[in-house]
Order: sequence, then C-alpha cells, then structure tokens
Amino acid sequence: MGLIAFEEAQKIWKQISKETTVPDLKFELEVHKKLLNIFQVGDYYYYIFNCLEAKIEYVHENVTALLGYHPEDFNVPHILDNIHPDDLPWFLNFENAVTEFFLKLPPGKSMKYKVRYDYRIKKANGQYIRILQQVVTIQADEAGGVLRTLGVHTDISHLKKEGKPVLSFIGLDGEPSYIDVNAKVVFSPQKEVLSKREKEILSLLISGNHSLEISDKLYISQHTVNTHRRNILAKTGVASTSELVARAVREGWL
Repeated sequence: MGLIAFEEAQKIWKQISKETTVPDLKFELEVHKKLLNIFQVGDYYYYIFNCLEAKIEYVHENVTALLGYHPEDFNVPHILDNIHPDDLPWFLNFENAVTEFFLKLPPGKSMKYKVRYDYRIKKANGQYIRILQQVVTIQADEAGGVLRTLGVHTDISHLKKEGKPVLSFIGLDGEPSYIDVNAKVVFSPQKEVLSKREKEILSLLISGNHSLEISDKLYISQHTVNTHRRNILAKTGVASTSELVARAVREGWL
C-alpha cells in the first residue's frame, strides 16, 4: 500500500514545489539546527525532505532509537507503509491541505510558517506510537515554491493517546497562526461495503497477486476468486482492477 500511497503523495508534493529545479543545498546544517528548539517536546529525530523528488535526503540517527529503523532504510514509501491504516487518509488530506495553503501564500512567505500535525506510525517491533510531525521550509524559489523542508518527528504518545489527528499552521515572525484546520476530504476511508473474504482478495490484489495465485493462497477455486472480483468492482463502482487498487489505497479501504 505504501508504494501506491507514495504515488498519490508525490503528485501533491510536486505541486507545492511548483515543479521547479531544486538546486544543491547551500547552507550549513548546523545553522539550521537552531530551529530545533521550536520543535522539541520529547524523543525526536529530524530529517531534510526534497519536495520535488519526494525524497528524504538526510535523517538523523535518532530514528533508530525512536522507531528502530536504520537511517539508510528510512524513505518516504517506508513511512507511508508504516502509518496506521486509519491515519493514512488523514496524512494525505493534510498534505493536500498544506500544498493548497502554501500555493496561496505570496512569494517570500513560505519560510514563515511551521506545519504541525500528528498521526500514528509503526515501529520496527510492530508497536504503534503517535508522532507529532512539524515542518518548516528551509529552501524556496523566487516564486514561493517549497523546495526543501526540515522536519521533526517527536513521540507524543504520552501526551495524546487517542483522538483524531489535528493540522495547524503556526505563523513565525509575526504571521498569523491557524489551529485545528479543517482539511478538505480528498482521500477518505471507504464504508464497510466489502465482506471479510472480499477484503482478503482486495489485499492480495494490492500486493500484486493474480487470480490463480489468490486461489492457491485462499484455497478456493479461481472461478470463485473471479466472482468475488466482479462483486468488488460492482460494490465499489470502479471499472478496472487498476482503478480499484488505486482507490483502495488512496481512500484507506483496508
């Protein structure tokens, strides 16, 4: 699911970068580490994100202590694959709202806001924790396109055990703040319209299995698998398996 969600997120991030060329990073990281004092509320790690390429260019080694993952294995598809399934639509909706917000800002304002929201992510040991994601722009072009960001993931499980994720834009240098922003629902969980067996088949389709492979794994006939597949398409109102898989991931059906 993470790879397909990554494709959706990549479309969003290309918009916020205005698809401009991203130059080399020409500032000292040590200078910008001073920004971390506006983030820290618990155990954390920080990273640098290239918006146009949808690529994490650097992540601090603290990611291993906090989540159990090695820095070289920590990339965007990996993150999306480990966000709690219930929170993945929130993540995508928030990223879409962030892009819309920054595209409306006049040039020069993109570095004057901190984006803040929370979601649950799975550690290497299978345990979910709630992180607070806080991001500031550290490189922008003359038109206001966001090229690179500095982000911090902080464990706030001790502060917020449950509840819906919350998005806020925190103004810096005297800019106004917007707390608990209502994000437009572009990606939404599907209502429980699929049976348990249909969900099993959909999950295997998302993993790239064909009908014969699904038949072998579920110990049912290929004819039964194909019948379930037709029923799934009819119930969800999509015309093809590729559209089904894309929507299932985008809207968090599983």
